[in-house]
Amino acid sequence: MTTGSSSTSESASGSRAGAGSRRPGRGGGISTFKGQERALRADRLGTMGLLLSVLAATAPLMVVAGVMPTTFGVMGIEGQPLLFVALGLVLALFSLGYAEMSRHVHNAGAFYAYISRGLGGTAGAAAALVALVAYSALQVGIYGIFGFEVSGLFSTYLDTDLVWWIPSLAAVLLVGALGWLKIDLNARVIGVLLVIEVALVVIFDVAAIGDPAKEGLSLHAFNPDTLTGAGVGTALCFCVAAFLGFEQAPVYAEETSRPHILVPRVMFLAVGFVAVFFALSCWALTVAAGPSAIVPTAQKQSAGLLFFLTEDVLGSTFTDVLHVLFVTGMFAAMLSFHNVVARYAFAMGRERLLPAAFGRTTGAGGAPGTGSLLQTGVSLLVVVGFAVADDHPHGDPTAPVLHLFTWGGSVGALGVTVLMVAASLSVIVFFARRGAARAQAWRLATSALSGAALLVIVGYTVKDFDVLVGSGPGSALSWALPSIIAVAALAGVVQGLIVRTRSPEAHARIGLGNEAFQLEKAAGRTDDE
Repeated sequence: MTTGSSSTSESASGSRAGAGSRRPGRGGGISTFKGQERALRADRLGTMGLLLSVLAATAPLMVVAGVMPTTFGVMGIEGQPLLFVALGLVLALFSLGYAEMSRHVHNAGAFYAYISRGLGGTAGAAAALVALVAYSALQVGIYGIFGFEVSGLFSTYLDTDLVWWIPSLAAVLLVGALGWLKIDLNARVIGVLLVIEVALVVIFDVAAIGDPAKEGLSLHAFNPDTLTGAGVGTALCFCVAAFLGFEQAPVYAEETSRPHILVPRVMFLAVGFVAVFFALSCWALTVAAGPSAIVPTAQKQSAGLLFFLTEDVLGSTFTDVLHVLFVTGMFAAMLSFHNVVARYAFAMGRERLLPAAFGRTTGAGGAPGTGSLLQTGVSLLVVVGFAVADDHPHGDPTAPVLHLFTWGGSVGALGVTVLMVAASLSVIVFFARRGAARAQAWRLATSALSGAALLVIVGYTVKDFDVLVGSGPGSALSWALPSIIAVAALAGVVQGLIVRTRSPEAHARIGLGNEAFQLEKAAGRTDDE
């Protein structure tokens, strides 16, 4: 598979050179137009635009205000800041091989393209469907908590009862509209929202460190002895979800001018920033509340922990602004995940894993419009379905709206972590088959280590899924929801086998992306002649 991929890449390069030297006749003009339709527009993103698009998916304020208090309160883990450091190291190890792979593969299909190159087209087809389902679940899940929070803002500040699904549906339509625009414009919207929310969290961090609780600037949260007990594995599952987003950089490779340089650079910047930012912010929570009080305070305040602490150290006005930015940060994350799903759908359509219509860009901005429409449609169906099922639209804590967030987030995080495990294995196989195992030995070793660590996290996630979604032991949800990822993988394997049987040539091109299209274009021109 790899040998074939390499020769295909070389052939594609030759085809591009040859095509460029031909006189553009009528057929050539049509081919060029189609080439633009079936390739994302290059040169749209630089380092900063790509970094902001990737970091927005991590939703920094949502993690600090939502994930961290939940981990403290539910798991009772005082050493959560240390978990962020440890996970940062694991994901940095993962990124060493993943980034090196990105120098050889530039495809909006990212995960599934990498897995195809190493493990073959059938595994790639399975990865493609898992990625589509996982990122879609992550994005749709945020609509639930977004609507719930906007409804709360209307009630608190405008004394108006607003059912959660109205702002959720409005967000679905607005995100869908932005998904049709140029990615650089999307990056500006995301960037402004991200910078503001990060700045507010940093202000809290500084204030908390400057005015600590009675225990002072204690580093107790970084003591390895705090990572004991049955809750550590589940806490890892919560914390790994906070990092999701850094792995998206290769999705935008085709829309950068120098993907072999920018994509690895952005991945390492993203992992480093997220690990440091979350570890310090999490530590600031323990400093503000006191290491001995952080768990009981989180259990009492739940998702209101950050706002409770900011009220004390920075006042009510700052806390009010933070509530608003909490919502805009979620919007930025929804837009980021939407863009990723649209590009996966585009890559799959280009390689006939989805109908060909998905493999074409639309409009002057060169965005994957059909994929964007698909995700908008899925989001509408899910939000409407949860709205119909909701007997308590004004915010009962047990309402389906909150289930949408926890279910979608947990399913999505499991799927992406599974993909990272498969990608780690694929990196090893890819370079070994190319005869580069010795030259890349240290990267392959880091891929093996990170893959093993991530596999352990997958195991804990599946085992403790009832805790993650709050369903309780013995609930059917504890196996039904993880089964969504298993069913997606199995369906992808079946699809890959069918493609291999019906069209071995199409199967061999899975994961090649625009390189495969260049071959088709070159073959068509030869036939015309």
